[in-house]
Amino acid sequence: MNPWRLRLLSRLDTLGTVRAVAKAANLSPSNVSQQLALLEAETRTQLLERTGRRVRLTPAGLILARRARAILDHMDAVEAELRGLGEEPAGLVRMGAFQSAIHTMAVPAVTRLAREYPRLTVELLQLEPHESMPALRGGDVDIIITTTNFDELPLGPDLDLVPLATDPILLVTPPGHPAAGRGTVDIAAYADEPWAFDMPQSYMANLALRLCRQASFEPRVVCRFSNYMMTLQHVEAGLSIALLPGLAVDRRYRVATRALATPVTRTITAAIRRSGRSTPPRAAVRVVLDALRHNPQPPLPGHD
Repeated sequence: MNPWRLRLLSRLDTLGTVRAVAKAANLSPSNVSQQLALLEAETRTQLLERTGRRVRLTPAGLILARRARAILDHMDAVEAELRGLGEEPAGLVRMGAFQSAIHTMAVPAVTRLAREYPRLTVELLQLEPHESMPALRGGDVDIIITTTNFDELPLGPDLDLVPLATDPILLVTPPGHPAAGRGTVDIAAYADEPWAFDMPQSYMANLALRLCRQASFEPRVVCRFSNYMMTLQHVEAGLSIALLPGLAVDRRYRVATRALATPVTRTITAAIRRSGRSTPPRAAVRVVLDALRHNPQPPLPGHD
């Protein structure tokens, strides 16, 4: 069985459609279909069946797709073990991390690793929680920094988790705003304010909306940004207020932060695919995980 075709089959199980697999693999849908047909020929087994205009995995296809992840991980581990036998960790490790964890956690860890293990390459990808978990399960990344509080895609027993930090959700306002004082704040007092939100269905957009509704108001959203820096610029200009994770509040922006009267935190976690007893995580993945685990927790922004 061709490992590359196995990875395409595993991605189909994770992503659901040939078109989505093609986009993730930078291939055309017809090319993906051809490769999967070749895999059926290699295995002498029907792996796909048509339902209208779409295809889905047969029971045999589901078994192979889910076993393929373990097969591919084992192949990667053996290859890395042979390549680095008796040597320092080496090779490529792909790490996905959400926006605010990249500059506070991932980059410091990768910087230290570059000094200590010059033959190790860490490829960083910005992936929000709703993107990183499918990418990890599908084999597109080896390790992710995510949050266990993302209800829409819960972490499962197929992943090994390493808690890294806790991060409070803060009210962020312009420095001269009436809310820019000390102590905790009840966001219900700011129901009439203009709000800056993340993009729809993202972790922070869903969380902020839920917190506002729990405070008995529907927020007046005046802007949506997928980049926290743009959100901070908008708030700094006095055009909105926002709910942001503490790690996202860059000290270069003149904004004020207040803790919520009812504290809300998210747990930041590293995750890798769970290995069997006979196939522990390869050495390169282990050292990246250790670097994240021993990375000092960044200081929280001060309450201006």
